[in-house]
Amino acid sequence: MITPAAIAFLAAAGTAHAQAPAAQPAAPSAPAASAPPPEYGVSISTADAKKAAAAAIAQVPKSGSPPDAVAIVDTGGYLVYLERMDNTQIGSVQVAIDKARAAVLYRRSTKVFEDALAGAGAGLRILGVHDAIPIEGGVPLIVSGKVVGAIGASGGSAQQDGQVAQAGAAALK
Repeated sequence: MITPAAIAFLAAAGTAHAQAPAAQPAAPSAPAASAPPPEYGVSISTADAKKAAAAAIAQVPKSGSPPDAVAIVDTGGYLVYLERMDNTQIGSVQVAIDKARAAVLYRRSTKVFEDALAGAGAGLRILGVHDAIPIEGGVPLIVSGKVVGAIGASGGSAQQDGQVAQAGAAALK
């Protein structure tokens, strides 16, 4: 269950990581207003899931990543398509699915969670948000302004996985 506190944290998380750490504790201020995440649309088709996965897989060697697992989930977070490159570490399969699921459930990139955690302090609350994977590589799939699913990539560094997932997401725009 997503609590109101988790929703408030996620709404502010996108701006909290962009602030430079202060030498002295700053006076509390209201978080900057951010645009609400896009609404959910009709779940991704298998054909579009394969298209996104193909673009992501094509990005793997360009990013310098070792072999990846790429997962596409629908708006409910259920697996639609999975591709595991030859010689991908087996543990990356579940991580890719988990990243995709987190991205669709919260309608934002898992990089937001990673940055919140890296910010420490109040950002550590992200550890208590169910299914929020704080590792880059999960990206919502947006078609016509609506979230239709998400893509997760795992096998390389968090930054490489993010590049791979972004390439898959861009294939649907």
